[in-house]
This record gives sequence, C-alpha cells and structure tokens, in this order.
Amino acid sequence: MNWQDKLNKEGLRLTTPRRVVISVLEAAGVPLSPQTIHQRSLDADEEIGLVSVYRTLEMLTDLGLVRRVHGHEACLGYVLASPGHHHHLVCRSCSTAVEFSGMDDLSTLIDHIQEETGFLVDEHMLQFSGLCPQCRKRTPHHDQD
Repeated sequence: MNWQDKLNKEGLRLTTPRRVVISVLEAAGVPLSPQTIHQRSLDADEEIGLVSVYRTLEMLTDLGLVRRVHGHEACLGYVLASPGHHHHLVCRSCSTAVEFSGMDDLSTLIDHIQEETGFLVDEHMLQFSGLCPQCRKRTPHHDQD
C-alpha cells in the first residue's frame, strides 16, 4: 500500500503540506529535520509553515508512513517508511539512512527484556550505525573503527 492509499484508507485528504513533506522526503537521500524540510519546501516555492511541517510529520509517523532516524546524540530527522516491519542503518559519517527488513520474530528477546525489567513491551525501534560503502572507501583504516 502506498502513502496515498494509506491516507485515503484513514479518511485523510492529500493536503498541500502532506504532499510537500512527502515529496521533500522522497527526494532526500538522508534523514531531514523539520527545519530542513521546511527550508526545502520554501526553496521549491511551496507555501507551508514550519508548524504544518511538524504536524504533518507527527501524523505521518503515527500512520507508519514516516520514521524517525536517530544519530549518536540526537534525532537526525525523518525518512519515508516502507510498508511492513523495517529498521534503519545510518552512516555515522554522512548520515545516509538505509532501510532493511526487520525480523518478524523478536519474541525471545522481548520475553527476556520483559522478564528482566518487568516492563510490558508494546513496540520497539531497532537501528544500527556504522559506515556506508562510500564512506568506507574514503576513510583510511575503516576496519579498525
């Protein structure tokens, strides 16, 4: 199911802010902050406000159409999400984010975590970081990191 089908299924219209945010994220190769999405929309002569960007990102995240990607110290930004169970690899050098299929069965790990902590796990976020192939080529001694 694509993003427009998902919006329609939820009874939501394809408003200008939604169209612009999705378009900006589709064109990006790296996670984008709300401020960067807003600036790129202005650069494309699209009139949407920063508050609309934040609201749109929140709604698209709640629908599972967008995911937050985190760096070592903070949220790097947002990327479009594919349908299904996926996670991200993030390059710690250039911030490129690549999606990969997640394992459907993390039940053993979740059971262990619940038993050890007493928490009831109802969702998770799994993300790996490292060096992408391009940055590995540019970085000497990358295997020693």
